[in-house]
Amino acid sequence: METVVEPYYLKNLDVPGEKVAYGDLTLNFLVDENMENYMAIHNWITQLGYPESTENFKDLVTEVDGTREMMNQFSDASLFILNSNYRTQSILKFKDVFPYSLTSLDFDSTVSDVQYFTAQASFKYTIYNIVGADGRTPL
Repeated sequence: METVVEPYYLKNLDVPGEKVAYGDLTLNFLVDENMENYMAIHNWITQLGYPESTENFKDLVTEVDGTREMMNQFSDASLFILNSNYRTQSILKFKDVFPYSLTSLDFDSTVSDVQYFTAQASFKYTIYNIVGADGRTPL
């Protein structure tokens, strides 16, 4: 949460502000053999940034009654926290998520053992809530 400085007789006091500032959602993941999960994030970032032309962004914009809707650039996301028996313990639900960073893949033909690609993606979001395993009960 941001703070506000309140002037006081002996010193300035920090008091709670009005805005909550969340950190980024950063995920490390294994890239599947067809690179589908990596390419989904890559294409999303490409469409948001339209590095080649403005046509890249066109897929994220929809027209509703003559008005441009920009909601396709955001998504909701859920992160499931599992217990030691791989059962859902709780769920973090993120609102208005969009990616802004994706690591590159290191290609190396000199490695003799099987090494799986891993990548890291960072996302911005508006707010998140923590709920129980049923997806509805707040914790």
